[in-house]
Amino acid sequence: MPGGRLTQQERQQIATGLADGLAYAEIARRLDRPTSTITREVMRNGGPTAYRADLAHRATERRAHRRRQSAPRGPKALTEDYGRDAEAVRAYEETLTTVFIASGTPKMMARVMACLTLTDSGSLTAAELAQRLQVSPASVSKAIAFLESQDLVRRYREEGRRERYGFDEDIWYQSMMASARSTAQVAETSRQGVAVMGPGTPAATRLENAARFLDFIAETMIRSAEQAREVLYAKPGAAPGGTAGPGQDHQ
Repeated sequence: MPGGRLTQQERQQIATGLADGLAYAEIARRLDRPTSTITREVMRNGGPTAYRADLAHRATERRAHRRRQSAPRGPKALTEDYGRDAEAVRAYEETLTTVFIASGTPKMMARVMACLTLTDSGSLTAAELAQRLQVSPASVSKAIAFLESQDLVRRYREEGRRERYGFDEDIWYQSMMASARSTAQVAETSRQGVAVMGPGTPAATRLENAARFLDFIAETMIRSAEQAREVLYAKPGAAPGGTAGPGQDHQ
């Protein structure tokens, strides 16, 4: 399997594959590349409908140039404290960002989420985020505002006026609960439409079925989140058999 960066010819083959309606996995098979490489390449360069090989190649060259020119100056790199492979960490951060984008998170917000997720301290200042991501403070501010509105990021105030942004152990639980409440709201709104459209009509039946389905999903999400909440508090390095599981009380 070839390694290293994608060549311009490979990017042209990706563009051709997308135009032919091929799945990422099939394009990856033809290039003898991991599917994650193709997914990441496409999602960071406009997505499947806007991907252009020439623009993607130039963008990659610009990013590589910026990385060579900008040595880390502020916070410690993600690799320093634990002897991590810098290239492997960078590649994984891109993969994680791609997954967040594929789940519906806007690109800049996905980059901030991935950066914070891989920070051992669990939080960074706006300036640190801007430096790590090589973006403007305004871009970070906009991303943080969106993530806060979705209960995906918490704001912490340090001594003085400086603020930090990051996760705490409960952030995913709160996010799941917010999603469940939103799903329940859609279910309730669908049910209200039954009377408007007339009980027994095709449209009303469709709305009622949707409401029942979404009610079930929302209830399942809430129940599962409650049962699994303790997992979020497992300590680093705990053996799988010793990790607190659903139904156990966390201390």
